[in-house]
Formats: sequence, C-alpha cells, structure tokens
Amino acid sequence: MQTMNPSSLPKLPILLKPFLLSLFLSLFFLAFLASHSYSPLLRLRTALQTPTIPPSRAGNGGASLRIRPGYSSYNAYIERQLNKTLNPKLRKIWTTRDWDRKIRVFARFFQSLKQRNLISNHSKALSIGARVGQEVAAMKLVGVSDSVGIDLVPYPPLVMKGDFHAQPFENQTFDFEFSNVFDHALYPWKFVGEIERTLKPGGVCVLHVAVLRRADKYSANDLYSVQPLVELFKESELLEVSKVDAFGLDTEVVFRKNKKIENS
Repeated sequence: MQTMNPSSLPKLPILLKPFLLSLFLSLFFLAFLASHSYSPLLRLRTALQTPTIPPSRAGNGGASLRIRPGYSSYNAYIERQLNKTLNPKLRKIWTTRDWDRKIRVFARFFQSLKQRNLISNHSKALSIGARVGQEVAAMKLVGVSDSVGIDLVPYPPLVMKGDFHAQPFENQTFDFEFSNVFDHALYPWKFVGEIERTLKPGGVCVLHVAVLRRADKYSANDLYSVQPLVELFKESELLEVSKVDAFGLDTEVVFRKNKKIENS
C-alpha cells in the first residue's frame, strides 16, 4: 500500500485557516461551559425552589410581626373590620351552612384541650373575636358551660359586644381564653395585654394563628414566626406550639399566665 507523504497533502487556502481556528476555539469554549454549567444551574434552581424570608421580616421577634399599612385612623380600621363582620352573605353562611360544621371542628379542638388539662368544665371561658359564636357553642357542647364570646357586632346570647383591644371585663375574670383572630389586631400588644389583664393567674390562653401561610385581606398584621407572641406575652409562659388545620390557620400556641408569688 502506498503511504501518503504529509508534504503531499493539498495545502489549505490561506483564508480558510482563520475560520477553522475560530471554529476550534468556539467548540473548545462550548465544551468548557458544558463541563461547568451544572453547578450554577443547580444553585439557581435550588434558590428558586427554597422559600426565603425578606431581611425586613427576619431576625428578631419584632421583624417577624408586621403591621399592615393603610389605616388613616382607628375608626378606619374598625370600619374595615365591620365590612366583613356585617357582610350579610357571610353572616348567612356563618349561621347556616357553616354552623354545624364549625361547631364540630371547634368541639374537637376544645375536647383535645380538656384531655391535656388546659380547660375544664369548671373553667370560665372567653372566645375573642367570636363573630356569631360557633366557638362558644362548641365549648358549651363539650361541657364548658360558663362561656361567652366578644366581637364588634354582638350575637346574643353567645356573643356580646366588645373590642379585643379593650375587653369589657374586670381584671382576672377568666380561666381560659381562646382566639383565632390575632391577625385582625391592629395593635397586637394591646390584644395580648388585654388577654393577660383579664386572665386569672394560672389561666390559659390558646391562639390559632397563621405562620406558614398568609391570612385574609381583612387581616391587620402578618406573623412570620411564633417568637413575637412569646415576646408579647410578658406575664405568661409558653406551654405548647403545634400544627393545626383550623380554617386557614396552621399553628396552635398555648400560654399559661404566671401565678403570683405570695410574699411570705
């Protein structure tokens, strides 16, 4: 077989050499990118899939509780809350289609609290922001007969008129207080302060709050962790934090008011 002498290969035109050199460099660059692109893409995908909390909401407890803007006055806030509470369609739903269903669900919650010795048949109990009183009816159903609710709009005999920023009760009135409307408080420190004022020493407060999801459009604040609640309850100890599925709320937080230490 005859071998070909390299010197006998046809010489490439001079104009073709820069093109081939450019093609070679381009292919080399693409190969380099392909071998190093996985990690950046993976980091980007991970960043997009991992929920993050903006710096303004993270950190200390105060940054994990944000008051929603937009209220020019306290009266403006009250009017907006009344827009929901007095909505005739909602009130009809609350007193008809939702009535039995919500009472059954609340009754299970309160029965569980009884089993954990957080409420008893002898407790004097308050439901804060009770609307038409399903929570009160549920407490009575499980045996807590001395129960009442407060709301901006009364619904006798279960719910009396009252603003949770200034409860219409004397100091140390209740053994147990429940609320699932913390997110509606424009002044969360007053909301909690009134609970601690009207709770008896050793009394229990149970809150259902939204931490993992945002609350409704009538909410006045957004809570991003339980820590702000711990800081707000200055006269109480944190007993329990657990997950619940409670009409859009996801976290149950239980506090017990400190017992006064008697001087010897």
